[in-house]
Amino acid sequence: MDDSIYEKYKQAGKIAASARDYGAGLIRPGVSFLEVANLVESMILKEKAGLAFPVNISINEGAAHYSPRHDDNLVFKKGNVVKLDIGAHIDGYIADTAITVEVETNKYSNMIKASNDALDNAIGLVKAGVNLSEVGKIVEDTIKSYGYKPINNLSGHSLEQYELHSGTSIPNVSNTHNKTRPKEGDVLAIEPFATNGEGHVVSGKGSNIYLCDKSFRSKLIRDNKSKNLFNKLIVKFKTLPFAQRWCKDLLPNNGDLVLKKLSFLGLIKHYPQLIEAKGGTVTQKEHTVIVKEDGCEITT
Repeated sequence: MDDSIYEKYKQAGKIAASARDYGAGLIRPGVSFLEVANLVESMILKEKAGLAFPVNISINEGAAHYSPRHDDNLVFKKGNVVKLDIGAHIDGYIADTAITVEVETNKYSNMIKASNDALDNAIGLVKAGVNLSEVGKIVEDTIKSYGYKPINNLSGHSLEQYELHSGTSIPNVSNTHNKTRPKEGDVLAIEPFATNGEGHVVSGKGSNIYLCDKSFRSKLIRDNKSKNLFNKLIVKFKTLPFAQRWCKDLLPNNGDLVLKKLSFLGLIKHYPQLIEAKGGTVTQKEHTVIVKEDGCEITT
């Protein structure tokens, strides 16, 4: 990794970390999801970074993939277990980070500690050449030592320029079949999830988060109106996820009908919410790291 790219990863990480901590401080009873998302995203933009993905706000049994609509009326309530997941980028070089906040109660403080400690222990193992199955094992062992389960079908991921999930998975459970070994200069987002439920997530309702799929289907579309609207999204958001509320002024009728049609045509992906299979509460902690020869450097 050359020095200029390294500095961009570092800058993105610093901004994302500040935005994460700022957002966590906003969460209290009666505050709306939409207000937190807008304020956090505005902070990232004011710092001259780009939005790597919409602010994700998932509560209780929701593990990931919910971002408020432009007219969302959800508010935080006392006792909510909130996962706040934030991404920033500098010229496409991404920082991805998340934190869990329990709103004015301490019922799940031990579960929060389980995911936090699992992340710390995983980061302690990561270096060039490490077998990622060992990372998954230490995450699983740490979370189980607290009496909880890791979520077996959620994992961390590698990052590349303008690619949020670039191919390598960092498991949260022991997996002897995973022989992947990161090399020096790789960038990884490591994100353990702990739960008192099944230890598995299923797809729920739509998340209001989308991704353009510039595949062969986009070349086959004959409806010029749909093609033009799709191209508008590609120009604006490129290969990164985007939110419905970001389309309110970009597309007609708040974007709803266009997004629905383009999803139906397979031109964009609408992410589902990820929900714990038996309704268990979920906690999460995430950092982005740069792999080095003898360890790794946390950017967030």
